[in-house]
Amino acid sequence: MKRNSSKGNNSIKGAIVIIVLALSVLAYFYVINNRMKRVEKDVESISAVQELLIRNLDTNYPATPKEVVKLYSEITRCFYAEEYTEEDLIRMAEMSRKLFDDELVANQDDESYIRALKGEIATYRQQNRVITSYSVSSSADVEYYNFRGGEWAQLIAMYSIKTAGKVEPSKERYLLRKDDAGHWKIFGFRMEQLGAGTTE
Repeated sequence: MKRNSSKGNNSIKGAIVIIVLALSVLAYFYVINNRMKRVEKDVESISAVQELLIRNLDTNYPATPKEVVKLYSEITRCFYAEEYTEEDLIRMAEMSRKLFDDELVANQDDESYIRALKGEIATYRQQNRVITSYSVSSSADVEYYNFRGGEWAQLIAMYSIKTAGKVEPSKERYLLRKDDAGHWKIFGFRMEQLGAGTTE
């Protein structure tokens, strides 16, 4: 009888150990799953401005004229469409100026650039204008040429601007020059009439 009782106790103990182990495994997966969901939520909560400002142009400069204009267009969209702090505004302004050719930068000091930029943003917001989206010429449509010993490129960017519920397109032509470090920099840009040599 004692042997049977001992066997029964061993079976119960074994079952308890298995249950405890199973519960431990379930608890472990529950904790891991919750941590992963928290990380995913944190990633989703990063704003467009924060995502932009994470980028370091000193180590990760755009490789092509198209990528330079895409980055500049995203900075511009954020200026007019996103919420941000004063510090974020200054950092985005500094980032945009790093994309400019030295001659363009020389036309306006940092303080004047930020002051003018704030004025433009204020005007946009007073008029309830927002840049909702943009598209840049395909790589095949970028025009490359040599001029005065330098390498140049031209391309088009199209912007959708929403004003009081109505969306209108805007077209800008960008001129870029390659600097001594091999980086494409924005030399200038101008608004063009729609239908005039558009490359979308």
